[in-house]
Amino acid sequence: LVLTIGYLILEADFIEIRLSDGKGMKAAFVAYDHRTGFGLVRAAGPLGVIPMRFGNSGALKKGAPALVASHGGENSLMGVRITSRKEFAGYWEYLLDKAIFTSPPHPEFAGAALIRPGGRLLAIGSLFSRTVLPGVGIVPGNMFVPIDLLKPILADLKKSGRSSKPPRPWMGLFAAEVRDRLFVNRISPGGPAERAGVRPGDIILAVNQEEVKTLAGFYRKVW
Repeated sequence: LVLTIGYLILEADFIEIRLSDGKGMKAAFVAYDHRTGFGLVRAAGPLGVIPMRFGNSGALKKGAPALVASHGGENSLMGVRITSRKEFAGYWEYLLDKAIFTSPPHPEFAGAALIRPGGRLLAIGSLFSRTVLPGVGIVPGNMFVPIDLLKPILADLKKSGRSSKPPRPWMGLFAAEVRDRLFVNRISPGGPAERAGVRPGDIILAVNQEEVKTLAGFYRKVW
């Protein structure tokens, strides 16, 4: 099994694992978890590698050193620092309570491994990000999904391809925060939001008459 970030494989027609010697090996889609963003694929044959052990991402603190490894062998390795641990809300109805933010940014962040000194896996790379650091300003970096989120659902993903936790309600709505306002940017055709009459350009003010100003607050009230 190979762990990656789910958007790389979610709509793929063909999956291939590129080995360190440059050879390719076919792989099959195994699982995707929308709640965390993790994805799993299974190689068609033995990879001849030693599996990486899980670390404890919950113990990772701001300022700690780590290593990011992506495809490309030793040339892909980059030393980083943890710039923050905070919530992350994505416009695709996605929320992490304690995402891991690092800097400097790795150019091949998607599916990359965040590794602590000692070789344990801490997180999987998801996005390019910008973090505001007091006294420094805006710092470019990456957002990683903590490995601790995988541990309780891994058995489910391997068995059935999805977590056994109840799915969160899906709205089919893409929104953005602008100065304490939530603007609807896009609507999924035929989705619940469109059927309810929501349109691009609308401003979300409240959920069940309770005011919301952030994406995270909006999602939590709906869920």
